[in-house]
Amino acid sequence: MTAEHTAAQAAEDRTLAAATARDLRYWTSRLQSAEVVTPPLDPGHVHFGSTVTIARNDGRHQTFRIVGEDEAEPAKGTIPYVAPLARALVGRAVGDVVRLGDGEVEVLEVK
Repeated sequence: MTAEHTAAQAAEDRTLAAATARDLRYWTSRLQSAEVVTPPLDPGHVHFGSTVTIARNDGRHQTFRIVGEDEAEPAKGTIPYVAPLARALVGRAVGDVVRLGDGEVEVLEVK
């Protein structure tokens, strides 16, 4: 990122320099506020970083990993820890059924 910013400045590309400067500020801020999350003592319960497989009441099975907001890509199987589904599942274990909206989901697997 800093190399891109330096190159944009050298090329006198103000638009690109402004965009890279903004990105640098953003990532510097995120780095300063980042926290290391230690694995829980009981890995059998859903937590930040867990890969969870659920069964929806319509028969669909879904697997996803609970991650930070910047890492989340639902289409690729990651959801942010602040998502309603993730918040509802944190602390749950295999076999637990959670009410979510108009339906329910059952925890099938936690890794």
